[in-house]
Amino acid sequence: MARALKHGDVPFRALVIGMALLVLALVVAIGYELWRNSDLSRQAFGWQFLFTSNWDPVAREFGALPFWYGTLVTSLVALILALPVSLGIAIFLAELSPDWLRTPLGFLVELLAAVPSVVYGLWGLFVFVPNVVKPSAQALNKLFGAVPLFEGPVFGPSRLAAAAILAIMITPTISAVSRDVFRAIPRAQREAALALGATRWEMIGQVLIPYGLSGILGAVILGLGRALGETMAVTMVIGNNLDLSASLLHPGYTMASIIANEFTEATYELYLQALIEVGLALFGLTLVLNLIARFLVWRVARRTPQEARA
Repeated sequence: MARALKHGDVPFRALVIGMALLVLALVVAIGYELWRNSDLSRQAFGWQFLFTSNWDPVAREFGALPFWYGTLVTSLVALILALPVSLGIAIFLAELSPDWLRTPLGFLVELLAAVPSVVYGLWGLFVFVPNVVKPSAQALNKLFGAVPLFEGPVFGPSRLAAAAILAIMITPTISAVSRDVFRAIPRAQREAALALGATRWEMIGQVLIPYGLSGILGAVILGLGRALGETMAVTMVIGNNLDLSASLLHPGYTMASIIANEFTEATYELYLQALIEVGLALFGLTLVLNLIARFLVWRVARRTPQEARA
């Protein structure tokens, strides 16, 4: 015991455990405060708050369904758009890029992750939405207008615009983490695949990606976390409309954007607590999705060594 104390093992272990417990305590404290400060709203509307779409502060009626839908749709579409691009960037940086280009290009990718969200929002509102999103939305509406997801009329600010901006914002994060995952894979895995006659593309697709899948899923979790909670950029390009239409081309709201837009306008207690309950719902949604994602990472990580041994 004296030797352990002398070399710092016990104090270091206690410090690490304390920091881990502090993180858990912080999560519990945030959830508790959100729960306590949304008491009036929960008593007034119960579970119906989550499944009704009437948001009318004048009539003192509140329902969060449009914000649930907007948050989930924009985040999932952003992941669908960002994941192939992110993996392509990561594979190029880790496996295909010449040495003279790898470092500066990697630095630029990481630099994009540090750009403030309000800058993305301004650029999206004045450049990206009118020049890229709106023409793309018009083309999608013309080709697939009969599908509810692409019904018109076509606006510039829309759920599609928010999803596209989120895709741009999360791409650097997923790319940088995935690149580090690929570079951490032992070189022996590459050499073994090439020695067996695999081409470089077969080695990447059949060895590196399956081997690093748990790390790639971890990168996706980080990107999803940013997409779910992003506020300013989404608020500036989503259109801020309470319409519950299924169409991606319509303006909408997310849970984060409704709080940002209306928190300062909440002139009475029930209105304020309804917004806090929206925050509580976003907190719960983020926890549930991250738990599901962590479970998938655990399953993939558990299976990968077994496949490697086989």
